[in-house]
Amino acid sequence: MATDNNAPRVMDYDWEKALGDDAKLTSGSETARVGVEPGKGPQNLELLLDIPLEITAELGRAKMIINDLLQLGQGSVIELNKLAGEPLEIMVNHKLIARGEVVVVNEKFGIRLTDVISPMERIKQLT
Repeated sequence: MATDNNAPRVMDYDWEKALGDDAKLTSGSETARVGVEPGKGPQNLELLLDIPLEITAELGRAKMIINDLLQLGQGSVIELNKLAGEPLEIMVNHKLIARGEVVVVNEKFGIRLTDVISPMERIKQLT
């Protein structure tokens, strides 16, 4: 087997030393704590808070041919694939995260979440 002398070498890394006093790695039944203050999440979580996400509330879907689409006008009705009263699907970056119902608050539409997808189910969607 040929080796590349220019390839980076894989080494064991001492994370406790690298992270200094903020790191306390333990084994067994104790919890690993890396850069976490009591009562707070990881310190670097603030880096993620400004990332924009696309949130979509989907009432239903329909398929139609281009000719039918061109015939639509004011007052046309498009039949969706969901029944009246079924929950909306709330998507974040095209991934289902919750279901809910339409509400009106101060003359504006909103969504009341009725079912939030579990973290494990959300992780399964990524694959």
